[in-house]
Amino acid sequence: MITEATWAIGPEPVETAGLLRTYFTDVASRYYGRPATEAEVDAAMAEDPSDDLACFLVGRYAGVPSGCVGLRLISPGVAELTRLYVIPAGRRTGGGRALLAAAEDAALRLGARTMRLDTRRDLVEARALYAAQGYREIEPYNNGPYADHWFEKHLGH
Repeated sequence: MITEATWAIGPEPVETAGLLRTYFTDVASRYYGRPATEAEVDAAMAEDPSDDLACFLVGRYAGVPSGCVGLRLISPGVAELTRLYVIPAGRRTGGGRALLAAAEDAALRLGARTMRLDTRRDLVEARALYAAQGYREIEPYNNGPYADHWFEKHLGH
């Protein structure tokens, strides 16, 4: 009998399974167009700390930590999606959609009715995911040094 692996997503400490460092290594490497050094990853993590996340969710695919996503509350009723990441072995399994849906549910529980995010132009898969899940491009809401695109979605009914 063959069973399909599934995603289980829930809140866990930011330090869980090293996923945050893996995320920063991936996005820094893509930014530089080469493998990022440990020092560059350390610098990126220091420049953009995660200690202000209102929620951090870890996705486990077939029981293995395989993805993560974080939320910040940036103003009353508005959450910001950040650090959405799926490890390469977990991609094309529905993890990105599952993590995004779980983050939207968490934002609603935190009182947010709007979700915003920013992303870079080279993260084309992320931009396609957001658009497919109902996010629309908006004018910049921040001046993040690595932000090229800003998205928003109204949550709930």
